[in-house]
Amino acid sequence: MKKTVSSRNAPDPSRKLQSRSAPQVQAVELAGLRRRLASLLYEALLLLGVLALVFMVPYLLLGVFFGIAPAGWVAWLHIYLALGAYFIWYWRRRGQTLAMQTWKLRLVTADGHAPSVATGWLRYTLAWPSLLCFGLGLAWALVDRDRQFLHDRLAGTRIVLLP
Repeated sequence: MKKTVSSRNAPDPSRKLQSRSAPQVQAVELAGLRRRLASLLYEALLLLGVLALVFMVPYLLLGVFFGIAPAGWVAWLHIYLALGAYFIWYWRRRGQTLAMQTWKLRLVTADGHAPSVATGWLRYTLAWPSLLCFGLGLAWALVDRDRQFLHDRLAGTRIVLLP
């Protein structure tokens, strides 16, 4: 005896094919200013640990064992490269640093993809004067039409809120 399957219970093969081949377009919401600033503050605390590990320890060892104190510009270059490596690695890996994961934020390009290495370095480099000029690049978000930081606007990136 042959069993019949009602059409209500049978999977529609065209629907399966459609879901595999057609990408789902999700509407993304730009992250709010307060959430991004809170994430930035948390990031600063995490960076103290990163700097202690990759900056302070090596310089302490150089000073104690070899009596070497690198020039100031070498120290600043070391900080710039060490923090840059941290940010680029996390942004390329998941689009999120540790603080961004906590606050459910992700860095994406204007088309919604993870930033390239070049875009990441551009954003990172532009963030330095944005922060060091008394936060002027952050204050830019108050007048920007999408409430984006100046370095995000110039680099073509944005920080979105994850569901």
